[in-house]
Amino acid sequence: MRKRLKPLSSPTKDHRRMTLNSVELSIVKRKRANRKRVLKLQSLNYTCQKKSNNSGDDNNKQLHCREDPLKITVSLSSSSSSLGENVDGVVLSRETSEGKHYGVVSVIGRRSEMEDAVRVELDFAVKGSKKFDFFGVYDGHGGAHVAGMCRERLHEVLVSELENNNNGDDDDDECEWEKILEGCFGKMDEEVRGNAAARTVGTTAVVGVVGEDEVVVANCGDCRAVLSRDGIPLALSTDHKPNRRDELERIENAGGRVINWNGYRVLGVLATSRSIGDEYMRPFVIWKPEVTVTKRTDKDEFLILGSDGLWDVVSNQLACKVVKKCFHSQRNRLSNNKDLLNRGGSRSTAAAALLAELAMARGSRDNIISFEFEFDSHMLVFG
Repeated sequence: MRKRLKPLSSPTKDHRRMTLNSVELSIVKRKRANRKRVLKLQSLNYTCQKKSNNSGDDNNKQLHCREDPLKITVSLSSSSSSLGENVDGVVLSRETSEGKHYGVVSVIGRRSEMEDAVRVELDFAVKGSKKFDFFGVYDGHGGAHVAGMCRERLHEVLVSELENNNNGDDDDDECEWEKILEGCFGKMDEEVRGNAAARTVGTTAVVGVVGEDEVVVANCGDCRAVLSRDGIPLALSTDHKPNRRDELERIENAGGRVINWNGYRVLGVLATSRSIGDEYMRPFVIWKPEVTVTKRTDKDEFLILGSDGLWDVVSNQLACKVVKKCFHSQRNRLSNNKDLLNRGGSRSTAAAALLAELAMARGSRDNIISFEFEFDSHMLVFG
């Protein structure tokens, strides 16, 4: 009589168990990576403390994070320059000039490359008898080349346009600003098109020119500017989306099409209907910005400029509410430290970091830039 062998465990079942374990491990690793990013941003809110060398030059003062593993450097300077140090997708920088303070947090997020850029130039130009500050957020696509060119050149082109149109009159007519900024964006686009490497690369842009009496905003693409006035969010720009009725009509009249392919896209490719660069998408995608001029009031609280990495997941109302609460909380926390409060303390970086953290927590898959600027007890926050 043949002895029956004891059946072995099924290889197929073991294989399924091993596969399941590897999938679980992959999920755990991804969750840990996301948690690590969030913890970095949280640490920017609460652990950045001022460490300065009293014997050094004020222009070379630096603010260091107390957490060594982050190795984030925050620069304090009286000059206008680009961002600070890039560490694992996070850039933090703060500069001051004549009592003006700002902080910026730039996060790669879930993208493999940082394609966005930001530029700040305090007192960059004079129109009539008034000085103006420049703030620009550039949301690149197809690469970082065009956004980088705009960061380095657009404010300089704007200065030239202001000088060419400066008639010495303080009347900041909206038509005059529109002419100046359209000329600026047009010349910037010409410079970009002169570079062969940028033929299939582009960037959207939102620019804020802030004076004592007005806020001038030029928007080209799906970036956005929102002003908080007495607790009410006021949109100073309108997104240039391909499915916007007037944009759709313009594209179709030019012989193009808007296709719903993972969102509405021009020719099924580009998710914005206006940009600088993107020569291969002309004439359907244009560079012409929309310009608004808003008179400032004593009820104006802060201005938010941001790319779609922020606005795709955070509403105007929520962004303003978060910044206002953050500012109020930081003011109370710093009220016992007058020197730190006068220097802007950590409230600038806290507001900027909180917006970036909120966008990531809400599932933003794009690069995120959050930039905050304070002057004359008002705040300008760039996300």
